[in-house]
Amino acid sequence: VLFRSAALAGSFFGYDGCSFVTPSKSLVMQDHITDIVVLGGGTAGWITAGLLAASDRKLTVTLIESPDIPIIGVGEGTWPSMRATLQKIGLPETTLFKKCDASYKQGTRFFDWSKPGESYIHPFSMPAEYASFNMAENWQLDSAGSSSFADYVTPQAAVIMSGKAPKQATTPEYAFNVNYGYHFDAGLIASELQAHIVNTLDVRYVSANLTAVISANDGSIEGLKISDGSTICGDLFVDCSGQRSLLLGEHYGVKLTPVSDILFNDRAIVVQVPYSETNAAINSVTHSTASEAGWIWDIGLQTRRGVGYVHSSSHADEDAAFSTLQAYVAATSSTLDPDSLRYRTINFSSGYREQFWVKNCVAIGLSAGFIEPLEASALALIEQFATMLSQQLPVTREMIPPIARKFNDKQHYHWQRIIEFLKLHYVLSSRKDTPYWNDCREPKSCPESLLDKMQIWDQQAPWHDDAPRLDELFPSASYQYVLYGMGHRASHLRQRSRPDLAQKIARSVEEKRQQLLALLPDNRELLMSTQAVAEVG
Repeated sequence: VLFRSAALAGSFFGYDGCSFVTPSKSLVMQDHITDIVVLGGGTAGWITAGLLAASDRKLTVTLIESPDIPIIGVGEGTWPSMRATLQKIGLPETTLFKKCDASYKQGTRFFDWSKPGESYIHPFSMPAEYASFNMAENWQLDSAGSSSFADYVTPQAAVIMSGKAPKQATTPEYAFNVNYGYHFDAGLIASELQAHIVNTLDVRYVSANLTAVISANDGSIEGLKISDGSTICGDLFVDCSGQRSLLLGEHYGVKLTPVSDILFNDRAIVVQVPYSETNAAINSVTHSTASEAGWIWDIGLQTRRGVGYVHSSSHADEDAAFSTLQAYVAATSSTLDPDSLRYRTINFSSGYREQFWVKNCVAIGLSAGFIEPLEASALALIEQFATMLSQQLPVTREMIPPIARKFNDKQHYHWQRIIEFLKLHYVLSSRKDTPYWNDCREPKSCPESLLDKMQIWDQQAPWHDDAPRLDELFPSASYQYVLYGMGHRASHLRQRSRPDLAQKIARSVEEKRQQLLALLPDNRELLMSTQAVAEVG
Protein backbone atom coordinates (compact mmCIF):
# COMPACT_ATOMS: atom_id res chain seq x y z
CA VAL A 1 0.00 0.00 0.00
CA LEU A 2 1.33 3.45 -0.95
CA PHE A 3 0.46 5.96 1.74
CA ARG A 4 -0.07 9.56 0.68
CA SER A 5 2.70 10.60 3.08
CA ALA A 6 4.49 9.53 6.21
CA ALA A 7 2.18 11.81 8.15
CA LEU A 8 -0.89 10.00 6.87
CA ALA A 9 0.72 6.63 7.40
CA GLY A 10 1.02 7.67 11.02
CA SER A 11 -2.73 7.16 11.39
CA PHE A 12 -1.91 3.47 11.88
CA PHE A 13 0.75 4.23 14.47
CA GLY A 14 -0.85 6.69 16.86
CA TYR A 15 -1.56 9.59 14.46
CA ASP A 16 -5.15 10.85 14.60
CA GLY A 17 -5.59 10.82 10.82
CA CYS A 18 -7.38 13.14 8.45
CA SER A 19 -10.92 14.31 8.25
CA PHE A 20 -12.24 14.06 4.69
CA VAL A 21 -15.54 15.34 3.43
CA THR A 22 -16.17 12.34 1.20
CA PRO A 23 -16.40 9.08 3.19
CA SER A 24 -15.06 7.11 0.22
CA LYS A 25 -11.78 9.02 0.18
CA SER A 26 -9.06 6.37 0.10
CA LEU A 27 -5.88 6.38 2.12
CA VAL A 28 -4.08 5.25 -1.03
CA MET A 29 -2.19 7.92 -3.00
CA GLN A 30 -4.67 10.06 -4.90
CA ASP A 31 -3.32 11.62 -8.08
CA HIS A 32 -6.44 13.54 -9.02
CA ILE A 33 -7.17 16.81 -7.24
CA THR A 34 -10.65 16.65 -5.77
CA ASP A 35 -10.38 18.05 -2.22
CA ILE A 36 -9.68 21.77 -1.79
CA VAL A 37 -9.13 23.36 1.61
CA VAL A 38 -9.46 27.14 1.98
CA LEU A 39 -7.90 28.57 5.14
CA GLY A 40 -9.59 31.83 6.10
CA GLY A 41 -12.97 33.43 5.55
CA GLY A 42 -13.78 37.06 4.83
CA THR A 43 -14.40 38.18 1.28
CA ALA A 44 -11.22 36.50 -0.01
CA GLY A 45 -11.99 33.09 1.45
CA TRP A 46 -15.67 33.01 0.56
CA ILE A 47 -15.27 34.34 -2.97
CA THR A 48 -12.53 31.78 -3.61
CA ALA A 49 -14.53 28.90 -2.12
CA GLY A 50 -17.64 29.97 -4.01
CA LEU A 51 -15.95 30.23 -7.40
CA LEU A 52 -14.22 26.89 -6.93
CA ALA A 53 -17.41 25.13 -5.89
CA ALA A 54 -19.45 26.75 -8.66
CA SER A 55 -16.88 25.82 -11.33
CA ASP A 56 -17.01 22.08 -10.63
CA ARG A 57 -19.67 20.56 -8.43
CA LYS A 58 -17.61 17.34 -8.19
CA LEU A 59 -15.00 19.18 -6.14
CA THR A 60 -15.13 18.98 -2.38
CA VAL A 61 -14.37 22.40 -0.88
CA THR A 62 -13.80 22.96 2.84
CA LEU A 63 -13.35 26.40 4.37
CA ILE A 64 -11.72 26.78 7.78
CA GLU A 65 -12.31 30.11 9.50
CA SER A 66 -10.97 31.30 12.83
CA PRO A 67 -13.72 32.34 15.26
CA ASP A 68 -11.29 34.77 16.91
CA ILE A 69 -10.41 37.10 14.02
CA PRO A 70 -13.04 39.81 13.40
CA ILE A 71 -13.70 41.32 9.99
CA ILE A 72 -12.90 45.05 9.82
CA GLY A 73 -16.21 45.83 8.07
CA VAL A 74 -15.65 49.54 7.34
CA GLY A 75 -17.18 49.41 3.87
CA GLU A 76 -15.54 48.28 0.66
CA GLY A 77 -15.61 49.35 -2.96
CA THR A 78 -15.54 46.98 -5.90
CA TRP A 79 -14.96 47.06 -9.62
CA PRO A 80 -17.68 46.09 -12.15
CA SER A 81 -16.10 42.63 -12.30
CA MET A 82 -17.90 41.88 -9.02
CA ARG A 83 -21.17 41.59 -10.92
CA ALA A 84 -19.81 38.67 -12.96
CA THR A 85 -18.32 37.08 -9.82
CA LEU A 86 -21.61 37.16 -7.92
CA GLN A 87 -23.46 35.83 -10.95
CA LYS A 88 -21.08 32.86 -11.15
CA ILE A 89 -21.63 32.14 -7.47
CA GLY A 90 -25.38 32.53 -7.95
CA LEU A 91 -26.01 35.25 -5.37
CA PRO A 92 -29.03 37.40 -6.34
CA GLU A 93 -28.22 41.09 -6.65
CA THR A 94 -31.27 42.02 -4.58
CA THR A 95 -29.68 40.14 -1.67
CA LEU A 96 -26.83 42.66 -1.63
CA PHE A 97 -29.19 45.57 -1.26
CA LYS A 98 -31.41 43.85 1.29
CA LYS A 99 -28.77 42.33 3.57
CA CYS A 100 -25.37 43.94 2.91
CA ASP A 101 -26.16 47.68 3.12
CA ALA A 102 -24.97 47.83 -0.51
CA SER A 103 -25.08 50.75 -2.90
CA TYR A 104 -23.98 51.38 -6.47
CA LYS A 105 -20.47 52.48 -7.37
CA GLN A 106 -19.82 54.12 -10.75
CA GLY A 107 -16.16 55.00 -10.19
CA THR A 108 -14.12 57.39 -8.06
CA ARG A 109 -14.21 61.14 -7.73
CA PHE A 110 -10.89 62.66 -6.69
CA PHE A 111 -10.73 65.92 -4.74
CA ASP A 112 -7.62 68.07 -4.24
CA TRP A 113 -5.24 65.52 -5.78
CA SER A 114 -3.96 67.71 -8.59
CA LYS A 115 -4.11 70.81 -6.41
CA PRO A 116 -6.45 72.05 -3.64
CA GLY A 117 -9.86 73.00 -4.99
CA GLU A 118 -9.77 70.84 -8.13
CA SER A 119 -11.52 67.52 -8.76
CA TYR A 120 -11.93 64.93 -11.48
CA ILE A 121 -13.78 61.66 -12.08
CA HIS A 122 -12.46 58.21 -12.96
CA PRO A 123 -15.66 56.50 -14.19
CA PHE A 124 -16.17 52.82 -14.90
CA SER A 125 -17.38 53.34 -18.48
CA MET A 126 -14.82 53.19 -21.28
CA PRO A 127 -14.44 56.24 -23.52
CA ALA A 128 -16.80 56.13 -26.50
CA GLU A 129 -15.59 53.96 -29.42
CA TYR A 130 -12.45 53.19 -27.41
CA ALA A 131 -11.77 49.86 -29.09
CA SER A 132 -11.18 51.48 -32.48
CA PHE A 133 -10.55 55.19 -31.91
CA ASN A 134 -8.53 57.19 -29.37
CA MET A 135 -10.35 60.42 -28.51
CA ALA A 136 -7.68 61.68 -26.08
CA GLU A 137 -5.45 63.43 -28.60
CA ASN A 138 -8.36 65.26 -30.21
CA TRP A 139 -9.57 66.36 -26.77
CA GLN A 140 -6.17 67.85 -25.93
CA LEU A 141 -6.07 69.80 -29.18
CA ASP A 142 -9.70 70.89 -29.41
CA SER A 143 -11.64 70.64 -26.16
CA ALA A 144 -9.31 70.56 -23.14
CA GLY A 145 -10.29 74.09 -22.17
CA SER A 146 -14.02 73.67 -22.60
CA SER A 147 -14.78 70.32 -20.93
CA SER A 148 -13.21 67.77 -18.66
CA PHE A 149 -11.78 64.69 -20.34
CA ALA A 150 -14.33 62.39 -18.67
CA ASP A 151 -17.20 64.59 -19.88
CA TYR A 152 -15.78 64.62 -23.40
CA VAL A 153 -15.56 60.84 -23.81
CA THR A 154 -18.42 59.38 -21.70
CA PRO A 155 -21.86 60.41 -20.45
CA GLN A 156 -21.20 58.67 -17.12
CA ALA A 157 -19.41 61.65 -15.61
CA ALA A 158 -22.60 63.72 -15.94
CA VAL A 159 -24.68 60.85 -14.53
CA ILE A 160 -22.42 60.79 -11.47
CA MET A 161 -22.43 64.56 -10.99
CA SER A 162 -26.23 64.65 -11.26
CA GLY A 163 -26.65 62.08 -8.48
CA LYS A 164 -28.23 59.59 -10.85
CA ALA A 165 -28.21 55.81 -10.53
CA PRO A 166 -26.49 53.59 -13.13
CA LYS A 167 -29.71 51.82 -14.15
CA GLN A 168 -33.51 52.00 -14.06
CA ALA A 169 -35.82 50.18 -11.69
CA THR A 170 -36.98 47.94 -14.55
CA THR A 171 -33.44 47.02 -15.65
CA PRO A 172 -32.75 43.31 -14.94
CA GLU A 173 -30.36 42.23 -12.20
CA TYR A 174 -26.71 42.81 -13.07
CA ALA A 175 -27.62 44.67 -16.30
CA PHE A 176 -26.95 48.41 -16.60
CA ASN A 177 -27.33 51.65 -18.50
CA VAL A 178 -23.85 52.77 -17.42
CA ASN A 179 -21.25 50.45 -15.94
CA TYR A 180 -21.13 49.94 -12.16
CA GLY A 181 -19.76 47.97 -9.24
CA TYR A 182 -20.77 48.13 -5.58
CA HIS A 183 -20.07 49.62 -2.20
CA PHE A 184 -20.97 47.27 0.64
CA ASP A 185 -20.25 46.47 4.27
CA ALA A 186 -17.36 43.99 4.34
CA GLY A 187 -18.64 42.12 7.38
CA LEU A 188 -22.18 41.81 6.04
CA ILE A 189 -21.11 40.62 2.59
CA ALA A 190 -18.84 37.97 4.12
CA SER A 191 -21.71 36.65 6.26
CA GLU A 192 -24.09 36.59 3.31
CA LEU A 193 -21.55 34.88 1.06
CA GLN A 194 -21.00 32.27 3.76
CA ALA A 195 -24.71 31.48 4.11
CA HIS A 196 -25.27 31.31 0.36
CA ILE A 197 -22.17 29.29 -0.49
CA VAL A 198 -22.59 26.77 2.32
CA ASN A 199 -26.30 26.23 1.66
CA THR A 200 -26.32 26.42 -2.12
CA LEU A 201 -22.88 25.22 -3.24
CA ASP A 202 -22.33 22.66 -0.45
CA VAL A 203 -19.03 24.09 0.77
CA ARG A 204 -18.15 22.56 4.12
CA TYR A 205 -17.63 25.14 6.85
CA VAL A 206 -15.35 24.57 9.85
CA SER A 207 -14.98 27.17 12.60
CA ALA A 208 -11.61 26.57 14.23
CA ASN A 209 -8.10 27.91 14.67
CA LEU A 210 -5.10 26.45 12.90
CA THR A 211 -2.73 24.73 15.32
CA ALA A 212 -0.27 22.94 13.02
CA VAL A 213 0.53 22.23 9.39
CA ILE A 214 1.14 18.59 8.51
CA SER A 215 3.71 18.15 5.74
CA ALA A 216 4.18 15.33 3.26
CA ASN A 217 7.58 13.86 2.34
CA ASP A 218 7.86 16.05 -0.75
CA GLY A 219 7.26 19.25 1.22
CA SER A 220 3.68 19.73 0.12
CA ILE A 221 0.91 20.21 2.68
CA GLU A 222 -0.84 17.03 3.75
CA GLY A 223 -3.32 18.50 6.19
CA LEU A 224 -4.13 21.24 8.68
CA LYS A 225 -4.45 20.38 12.34
CA ILE A 226 -7.11 22.53 13.98
CA SER A 227 -8.14 23.52 17.48
CA ASP A 228 -10.74 20.76 17.92
CA GLY A 229 -7.95 18.20 17.60
CA SER A 230 -8.85 16.94 14.13
CA THR A 231 -6.84 17.29 10.93
CA ILE A 232 -8.38 18.44 7.67
CA CYS A 233 -6.57 16.93 4.68
CA GLY A 234 -6.77 17.92 1.05
CA ASP A 235 -5.08 17.92 -2.32
CA LEU A 236 -4.74 21.69 -2.67
CA PHE A 237 -4.68 24.40 0.00
CA VAL A 238 -5.66 28.03 -0.55
CA ASP A 239 -4.23 30.52 1.92
CA CYS A 240 -6.78 33.27 2.59
CA SER A 241 -5.59 33.85 6.14
CA GLY A 242 -4.94 37.58 5.79
CA GLN A 243 -1.70 39.48 6.25
CA ARG A 244 -0.28 36.82 8.59
CA SER A 245 -0.29 34.43 5.62
CA LEU A 246 -0.22 31.36 7.83
CA LEU A 247 0.54 28.90 5.06
CA LEU A 248 2.52 30.70 2.36
CA GLY A 249 4.20 33.21 4.65
CA GLU A 250 4.66 31.44 7.99
CA HIS A 251 4.80 27.77 6.91
CA TYR A 252 6.70 28.12 3.64
CA GLY A 253 8.59 31.27 4.63
CA VAL A 254 7.80 33.17 1.44
CA LYS A 255 8.77 36.77 2.12
CA LEU A 256 7.08 40.00 1.12
CA THR A 257 8.54 42.18 -1.58
CA PRO A 258 8.06 45.60 0.05
CA VAL A 259 7.00 48.61 -2.01
CA SER A 260 7.23 51.22 0.76
CA ASP A 261 9.97 53.00 -1.20
CA ILE A 262 7.38 53.68 -3.95
CA LEU A 263 4.07 54.00 -2.11
CA PHE A 264 4.54 55.47 1.36
CA ASN A 265 1.19 54.90 3.06
CA ASP A 266 1.19 52.31 5.84
CA ARG A 267 -1.63 53.23 8.21
CA ALA A 268 -5.34 54.02 8.10
CA ILE A 269 -7.69 55.45 10.71
CA VAL A 270 -11.27 54.39 9.97
CA VAL A 271 -14.71 55.40 11.22
CA GLN A 272 -18.37 54.73 10.44
CA VAL A 273 -20.33 57.96 9.98
CA PRO A 274 -24.16 57.97 10.14
CA TYR A 275 -26.11 60.14 7.74
CA SER A 276 -27.40 63.37 9.25
CA GLU A 277 -30.76 62.80 7.54
CA THR A 278 -32.53 59.59 6.59
CA ASN A 279 -33.06 60.80 3.03
CA ALA A 280 -29.53 62.15 2.55
CA ALA A 281 -28.03 61.69 -0.92
CA ILE A 282 -25.98 58.53 -1.45
CA ASN A 283 -22.93 59.06 -3.63
CA SER A 284 -22.54 56.49 -6.39
CA VAL A 285 -18.78 57.02 -6.49
CA THR A 286 -16.07 56.64 -3.90
CA HIS A 287 -14.85 60.07 -2.81
CA SER A 288 -11.08 60.28 -2.48
CA THR A 289 -9.81 63.52 -0.94
CA ALA A 290 -6.10 64.28 -0.80
CA SER A 291 -4.79 65.58 2.52
CA GLU A 292 -1.54 66.58 4.22
CA ALA A 293 0.03 63.13 4.43
CA GLY A 294 -2.26 60.86 2.40
CA TRP A 295 -5.88 60.75 1.34
CA ILE A 296 -9.36 60.14 2.79
CA TRP A 297 -11.85 57.69 1.36
CA ASP A 298 -15.57 58.28 1.76
CA ILE A 299 -17.90 55.42 0.78
CA GLY A 300 -21.65 55.90 0.87
CA LEU A 301 -23.70 52.88 1.92
CA GLN A 302 -27.46 52.86 2.43
CA THR A 303 -27.44 53.59 6.15
CA ARG A 304 -24.04 55.21 6.75
CA ARG A 305 -20.73 56.27 5.30
CA GLY A 306 -17.45 54.41 5.66
CA VAL A 307 -14.62 56.92 6.03
CA GLY A 308 -10.90 56.36 6.45
CA TYR A 309 -7.67 58.35 6.34
CA VAL A 310 -4.89 56.43 4.58
CA HIS A 311 -1.54 58.03 5.29
CA SER A 312 2.18 57.66 5.85
CA SER A 313 3.23 57.25 9.47
CA SER A 314 6.60 58.72 8.47
CA HIS A 315 4.92 61.97 7.50
CA ALA A 316 2.20 62.28 10.17
CA ASP A 317 2.01 60.92 13.70
CA GLU A 318 -1.23 59.29 14.82
CA ASP A 319 -2.49 62.35 16.70
CA ALA A 320 -2.05 64.59 13.65
CA ALA A 321 -3.73 62.02 11.40
CA PHE A 322 -6.60 61.64 13.85
CA SER A 323 -7.13 65.41 13.89
CA THR A 324 -7.15 65.47 10.08
CA LEU A 325 -9.82 62.78 9.91
CA GLN A 326 -11.96 64.42 12.58
CA ALA A 327 -11.77 67.72 10.72
CA TYR A 328 -12.98 65.98 7.55
CA VAL A 329 -15.88 64.33 9.40
CA ALA A 330 -16.88 67.68 10.90
CA ALA A 331 -16.73 69.39 7.50
CA THR A 332 -18.85 66.74 5.77
CA SER A 333 -21.31 66.11 8.65
CA SER A 334 -22.11 69.50 10.12
CA THR A 335 -24.76 68.21 12.58
CA LEU A 336 -22.53 65.46 13.97
CA ASP A 337 -20.08 65.59 16.86
CA PRO A 338 -16.90 63.83 15.62
CA ASP A 339 -15.97 62.93 19.20
CA SER A 340 -19.10 60.76 19.47
CA LEU A 341 -17.81 58.26 16.88
CA ARG A 342 -15.62 55.18 17.30
CA TYR A 343 -12.29 55.30 15.46
CA ARG A 344 -9.94 52.41 14.74
CA THR A 345 -6.34 52.38 13.56
CA ILE A 346 -5.18 49.80 11.03
CA ASN A 347 -1.48 49.34 10.32
CA PHE A 348 -0.40 47.60 7.14
CA SER A 349 2.73 46.82 5.17
CA SER A 350 2.59 47.48 1.45
CA GLY A 351 4.06 44.62 -0.53
CA TYR A 352 3.45 41.33 -2.28
CA ARG A 353 4.86 37.83 -1.87
CA GLU A 354 7.94 36.74 -3.79
CA GLN A 355 5.89 33.72 -4.87
CA PHE A 356 2.14 33.11 -4.69
CA TRP A 357 1.97 29.38 -5.35
CA VAL A 358 4.38 26.97 -3.65
CA LYS A 359 3.94 23.18 -3.87
CA ASN A 360 0.20 22.60 -3.36
CA CYS A 361 -0.43 25.91 -1.60
CA VAL A 362 -1.68 29.07 -3.31
CA ALA A 363 -2.30 32.44 -1.65
CA ILE A 364 -5.22 34.71 -2.56
CA GLY A 365 -6.13 38.01 -0.91
CA LEU A 366 -4.12 39.71 1.83
CA SER A 367 -2.01 36.59 2.30
CA ALA A 368 -0.64 37.21 -1.20
CA GLY A 369 -0.05 40.89 -0.60
CA PHE A 370 -1.61 44.25 0.03
CA ILE A 371 -1.01 47.70 -1.35
CA GLU A 372 -2.92 50.70 -0.11
CA PRO A 373 -6.67 50.82 -0.94
CA LEU A 374 -6.46 53.55 -3.59
CA GLU A 375 -8.61 52.54 -6.62
CA ALA A 376 -10.00 49.48 -4.79
CA SER A 377 -7.59 46.96 -6.28
CA ALA A 378 -7.70 44.45 -3.38
CA LEU A 379 -11.09 42.87 -4.10
CA ALA A 380 -10.52 42.99 -7.85
CA LEU A 381 -7.31 40.98 -7.39
CA ILE A 382 -9.15 38.43 -5.25
CA GLU A 383 -11.75 38.00 -7.98
CA GLN A 384 -9.16 37.79 -10.73
CA PHE A 385 -6.97 35.15 -9.14
CA ALA A 386 -9.78 33.11 -7.64
CA THR A 387 -11.31 33.02 -11.11
CA MET A 388 -8.00 31.96 -12.64
CA LEU A 389 -7.61 29.23 -10.05
CA SER A 390 -11.14 27.93 -10.68
CA GLN A 391 -10.67 27.95 -14.45
CA GLN A 392 -7.19 26.39 -14.47
CA LEU A 393 -7.38 24.16 -11.42
CA PRO A 394 -4.88 21.31 -11.88
CA VAL A 395 -6.64 18.03 -12.63
CA THR A 396 -3.74 15.99 -11.28
CA ARG A 397 -0.77 16.61 -9.03
CA GLU A 398 1.54 16.40 -12.04
CA MET A 399 -0.12 19.52 -13.45
CA ILE A 400 0.57 21.67 -10.39
CA PRO A 401 4.13 22.85 -11.32
CA PRO A 402 3.36 24.35 -14.78
CA ILE A 403 0.10 25.92 -13.61
CA ALA A 404 1.84 27.30 -10.50
CA ARG A 405 4.55 28.89 -12.66
CA LYS A 406 1.91 30.47 -14.90
CA PHE A 407 0.00 31.71 -11.84
CA ASN A 408 3.14 33.19 -10.29
CA ASP A 409 4.13 34.95 -13.52
CA LYS A 410 0.67 36.43 -13.91
CA GLN A 411 0.52 37.57 -10.28
CA HIS A 412 3.87 39.32 -10.55
CA TYR A 413 2.81 41.12 -13.70
CA HIS A 414 -0.42 42.39 -12.18
CA TRP A 415 1.12 43.50 -8.89
CA GLN A 416 3.77 45.51 -10.76
CA ARG A 417 1.12 47.15 -12.96
CA ILE A 418 -0.98 48.05 -9.91
CA ILE A 419 2.00 49.69 -8.22
CA GLU A 420 2.72 51.64 -11.40
CA PHE A 421 -0.88 52.81 -11.78
CA LEU A 422 -1.29 53.88 -8.16
CA LYS A 423 2.01 55.74 -8.21
CA LEU A 424 0.77 57.69 -11.25
CA HIS A 425 -1.75 59.50 -9.01
CA TYR A 426 1.03 60.80 -6.76
CA VAL A 427 3.56 61.66 -9.48
CA LEU A 428 1.02 63.84 -11.31
CA SER A 429 0.07 65.90 -8.26
CA SER A 430 0.97 69.59 -8.29
CA ARG A 431 0.54 69.91 -4.51
CA LYS A 432 3.55 71.46 -2.83
CA ASP A 433 2.03 72.17 0.56
CA THR A 434 3.66 69.37 2.57
CA PRO A 435 6.83 67.21 2.51
CA TYR A 436 4.64 64.15 1.84
CA TRP A 437 3.61 65.31 -1.63
CA ASN A 438 7.10 66.51 -2.48
CA ASP A 439 8.51 63.12 -1.52
CA CYS A 440 5.83 61.31 -3.54
CA ARG A 441 7.01 63.07 -6.71
CA GLU A 442 10.68 62.25 -6.29
CA PRO A 443 11.82 60.41 -9.45
CA LYS A 444 13.83 57.95 -7.35
CA SER A 445 10.57 56.68 -5.82
CA CYS A 446 8.97 56.10 -9.24
CA PRO A 447 9.17 52.78 -11.18
CA GLU A 448 11.31 53.15 -14.30
CA SER A 449 8.51 51.67 -16.40
CA LEU A 450 6.20 54.51 -15.36
CA LEU A 451 8.83 57.17 -16.05
CA ASP A 452 9.24 55.73 -19.54
CA LYS A 453 5.50 55.76 -20.16
CA MET A 454 5.16 59.34 -19.01
CA GLN A 455 7.82 60.40 -21.50
CA ILE A 456 5.97 58.60 -24.28
CA TRP A 457 2.68 60.17 -23.19
CA ASP A 458 4.26 63.56 -23.75
CA GLN A 459 3.89 62.94 -27.48
CA GLN A 460 0.97 60.50 -27.68
CA ALA A 461 -1.99 59.51 -25.55
CA PRO A 462 -2.11 56.16 -23.72
CA TRP A 463 -3.92 53.46 -25.65
CA HIS A 464 -4.02 49.70 -26.06
CA ASP A 465 -0.24 49.17 -26.24
CA ASP A 466 0.16 50.68 -22.78
CA ALA A 467 -2.00 47.96 -21.16
CA PRO A 468 -1.95 45.19 -23.75
CA ARG A 469 -3.40 42.23 -21.85
CA LEU A 470 -7.09 41.44 -22.03
CA ASP A 471 -7.19 40.86 -18.28
CA GLU A 472 -5.50 44.11 -17.24
CA LEU A 473 -6.84 45.22 -13.88
CA PHE A 474 -6.44 48.84 -14.97
CA PRO A 475 -6.89 49.22 -18.73
CA SER A 476 -5.26 52.03 -20.66
CA ALA A 477 -8.52 54.01 -20.38
CA SER A 478 -7.93 54.23 -16.62
CA TYR A 479 -4.52 55.78 -17.28
CA GLN A 480 -6.24 58.35 -19.52
CA TYR A 481 -8.84 59.30 -16.92
CA VAL A 482 -6.17 59.87 -14.25
CA LEU A 483 -3.60 61.46 -16.55
CA TYR A 484 -5.94 64.06 -18.02
CA GLY A 485 -8.10 64.42 -14.94
CA MET A 486 -5.03 65.58 -13.04
CA GLY A 487 -4.07 68.12 -15.65
CA HIS A 488 -1.37 66.45 -17.73
CA ARG A 489 -1.00 67.93 -21.22
CA ALA A 490 1.37 66.58 -23.86
CA SER A 491 3.99 69.10 -24.97
CA HIS A 492 4.94 67.27 -28.19
CA LEU A 493 1.56 65.98 -29.29
CA ARG A 494 1.41 64.61 -32.81
CA GLN A 495 -1.18 65.80 -35.30
CA ARG A 496 -4.63 64.58 -34.34
CA SER A 497 -6.27 61.90 -36.47
CA ARG A 498 -9.75 62.05 -37.96
CA PRO A 499 -11.10 65.25 -36.34
CA ASP A 500 -14.36 64.69 -38.23
CA LEU A 501 -14.82 61.31 -36.54
CA ALA A 502 -13.91 62.77 -33.14
CA GLN A 503 -16.58 65.45 -33.52
CA LYS A 504 -19.15 62.84 -34.50
CA ILE A 505 -18.34 60.71 -31.46
CA ALA A 506 -18.43 63.76 -29.17
CA ARG A 507 -21.91 64.62 -30.47
CA SER A 508 -23.10 61.07 -29.80
CA VAL A 509 -21.74 61.30 -26.24
CA GLU A 510 -23.70 64.50 -25.71
CA GLU A 511 -26.91 62.94 -27.09
CA LYS A 512 -26.47 59.89 -24.83
CA ARG A 513 -25.81 62.17 -21.86
CA GLN A 514 -29.10 63.98 -22.31
CA GLN A 515 -30.99 60.70 -22.73
CA LEU A 516 -29.54 59.20 -19.57
CA LEU A 517 -30.12 62.28 -17.44
CA ALA A 518 -33.78 62.23 -18.44
CA LEU A 519 -34.12 58.47 -18.07
CA LEU A 520 -32.25 57.51 -14.89
CA PRO A 521 -33.65 57.86 -11.35
CA ASP A 522 -31.94 59.43 -8.36
CA ASN A 523 -29.39 57.08 -6.81
CA ARG A 524 -31.05 56.86 -3.37
CA GLU A 525 -34.46 56.58 -5.04
CA LEU A 526 -33.38 53.48 -6.96
CA LEU A 527 -31.70 51.94 -3.93
CA MET A 528 -34.80 52.38 -1.81
CA SER A 529 -37.09 50.95 -4.51
CA THR A 530 -34.72 47.99 -4.94
CA GLN A 531 -34.73 47.49 -1.18
CA ALA A 532 -38.53 47.52 -1.14
CA VAL A 533 -38.71 44.92 -3.92
CA ALA A 534 -36.20 42.74 -2.07
CA GLU A 535 -38.25 42.91 1.14
CA VAL A 536 -41.45 42.00 -0.70
CA GLY A 537 -39.66 39.13 -2.42
